[in-house]
Amino acid sequence: MTIERITSDAITEPAPGLWSNALRVGDALYLSGLTARNRAGQVVGDNEYEQAQRIFERIGQLLDAAGAHPNDVVRLNLFLTRIDQREQVWKARREFFDAADATRCFPAATLVEVSSLQPGVLVEIEATAHVGHGGRPVEVRGA
Repeated sequence: MTIERITSDAITEPAPGLWSNALRVGDALYLSGLTARNRAGQVVGDNEYEQAQRIFERIGQLLDAAGAHPNDVVRLNLFLTRIDQREQVWKARREFFDAADATRCFPAATLVEVSSLQPGVLVEIEATAHVGHGGRPVEVRGA
């Protein structure tokens, strides 16, 4: 099966590992390791809410580049350095999906506390989308 790297003109990777690839395999789109950094590789956003907003904007741009929609996202993994600030990230998440479509289905999510994020990074997000499914649960079968 062909693996396609998804890129957006709105996003550049300043150095390997700072921003992840978005990879498409069939109708499955995988985005991982997304952090709130600008094109110069500097952290942007003073708190979890602001960083999460920027990460969700980036997810939106990559989904657009893949011909997908925010409602196609079926799973999110949220990595936080401060678990007590999780409500700020959930707020940004709700705003992103509410803006996408009032009838949207929130993707399932896993919230994980980690302490190994790069300096200044408070939030890191991974996402899985199934393009064209509108956020409906999709059975994923192993090879």
